[in-house]
Amino acid sequence: MSARILVVDDVPANVKLLEARLSAEYFDVMTASNGTEALAICARAECDIILLDVMMPDMDGFEVCRRLKTDPATHHIPVVMVTALDSPADRNRGLEAGADDFLTKPVSDVVLIARVRSLTRLKMMTDELRMRAITSLEIGMQAPERTAIADSGKGGRILLVDDRPSSYERLAGLLAAEHTVDVEPNPTEALFHAAEGNYDLLIVSLDLNNFDGLRLCSQARSLERTRHVPILAIAEAENSTRLLRGLEIGVNDYLLRPIDKTELLARARTQIRRRRYTDHLRDSMQNSIEMAITDALTGLHNRRYMESHLATLAEQASTRGKPLALMILDIDYFKSINDNYGHDAGDDVLREFAVRVRKSIRGIDLACRYGGEEFVIVMPETDLHVAGMVAERLRRSIAGEPFAVHKGTKRIEVTISIGLTTLEQKGEAVADVLKRADTALYRAKHDGRNRVVSQAA
Repeated sequence: MSARILVVDDVPANVKLLEARLSAEYFDVMTASNGTEALAICARAECDIILLDVMMPDMDGFEVCRRLKTDPATHHIPVVMVTALDSPADRNRGLEAGADDFLTKPVSDVVLIARVRSLTRLKMMTDELRMRAITSLEIGMQAPERTAIADSGKGGRILLVDDRPSSYERLAGLLAAEHTVDVEPNPTEALFHAAEGNYDLLIVSLDLNNFDGLRLCSQARSLERTRHVPILAIAEAENSTRLLRGLEIGVNDYLLRPIDKTELLARARTQIRRRRYTDHLRDSMQNSIEMAITDALTGLHNRRYMESHLATLAEQASTRGKPLALMILDIDYFKSINDNYGHDAGDDVLREFAVRVRKSIRGIDLACRYGGEEFVIVMPETDLHVAGMVAERLRRSIAGEPFAVHKGTKRIEVTISIGLTTLEQKGEAVADVLKRADTALYRAKHDGRNRVVSQAA
């Protein structure tokens, strides 16, 4: 797994040592001798992970980390502080500055590489989400970075899996100062609890009685509903080998007993902030996808989506030997509505029309704005007779009640014409079905509008 690692240290010997270790594992290594140089490299997006010394002349590592984590362009880059400082106060200060981990020299090769690999996987996943979410910026949606930077990481929902009362009572008490905590002392029930609880963080003891905590972590990673929930493992100091194994299978972070309150809270906040940030990215990506296939005015699917999805529905209908009905609807004299009442009134009509369409069709039916005042409805497993009844019901719902425009100050009569056909010949081209429905619509308009005309295959 290749990644670009930036080593920041003002002592050349330390830099060369880390560079040799990382290069041996096929990482690409970059170096910086001071904080200013490191910030410049990160601003150019030239690294994936930063190994950061604390004691440097121009700007210490705490300040470098703080600047990275408060800059929207760099806050997502994982930072590991690698330093000779070993007091709990120094470690907590680093975590409070936003560091993803704090390793005290001398760091074993196994621990260092395991941590870098774990963070590399995380960074690559985040980068993919960020890349896919770029579309949301292009269509005017707010970027999640500033929200993530302002997030305190507090107020999370945490599931604590621990079967020792003396342990989970203390941990739950500490965490309750900032979060809502549920305790699950039965590890066999923990996965079900986690899947149903919509948690921001799982904290799992690896010292469970008669149960392998790592197996629980692995199961959480394989289950769809818990796959993206961060996991913080807790173990005795002598269980470092199991902790390293945990990093390989997807544990995000760990703590060794005895637990320091400040460190526990700092690591929990870090994981919760990251969870919320990636959730924001996924939401942005989903919203951008929905906006790309949805008509903004009516909320119905747009023509692009209809053309791609209709082909799939037609293929399914042909394969299963089922009918597929399609109707094209056109609002009669829509231009005169715009001319006489204004385009705002026309928009009001289109929005209300979409509401009535939704009320008249099934959930499996596809309703799209085809363009202007034309709409398409596709009805799977529906023959011409049934589709005709649906079309007539929809026509009556439009003509039977005037449309409110200009915030309800005016009400105007609206009617529609509908052209209807079905796909009943196996392998028939979708374009031919649309053309046949359009021909039927033309007849409906030619014959006086406000009517349904069917044209069989």
